[in-house]
Amino acid sequence: MIDSTDRAILKILQTQGDITNAELSTRVQTSPATTLRRVNRMKAEGIIHHTAAILDADRLKANIGAGLEAIVEISLDHQSAVMLDAFEQLACTHPNVQQCYRTSPGPDFVLVITAQDMPQYHAITQALFTSQANVRNVKAFFSIKRAKFGTALPL
Repeated sequence: MIDSTDRAILKILQTQGDITNAELSTRVQTSPATTLRRVNRMKAEGIIHHTAAILDADRLKANIGAGLEAIVEISLDHQSAVMLDAFEQLACTHPNVQQCYRTSPGPDFVLVITAQDMPQYHAITQALFTSQANVRNVKAFFSIKRAKFGTALPL
C-alpha cells in the first residue's frame, strides 16, 4: 500500500534520483532509516523499477552523434499473440529502440528510435522491419525539435 509519505518519496525520486537519503528524509520529514526502509521496500516491490541518469541528447550530439530521433508506427500482417510477442521481443532488445508501445487501434506498435544519422537509421530499419516478413507497413516521423521529455508520473 502506498501512503502519502511513499508518494512524497516517489515524487522527489522521479526528478532527483541522485538525492542522498539524508536529504530525502529531511524533505519528506521522516528519519533516514525510515526513508531508506521505504525506498528499499518500493524497490523490492517493483514500484521503483530502476534508477538511471537521463542524458540530454542535444548536448551530446557533437560527442556521440545521436542526432536523429524517429517515432515509427509499425503494422504487422498477422496479429496473433505469438507474432506480436515476437516483434515486441525483437524491438525491445535492439539498443537503438528507446521506447516500444503496443498500440490499438491503428498501428500495432509505436517505437521511438534514436540513431546517429540516416545511414544508421537505415541499418536499424533493415534489422527490425525489412528482414521481418511479418511487417506490413512502416510509417516514420522524424523529430526536428523535442519540446518536452519527461519520465515523471503524476502523483
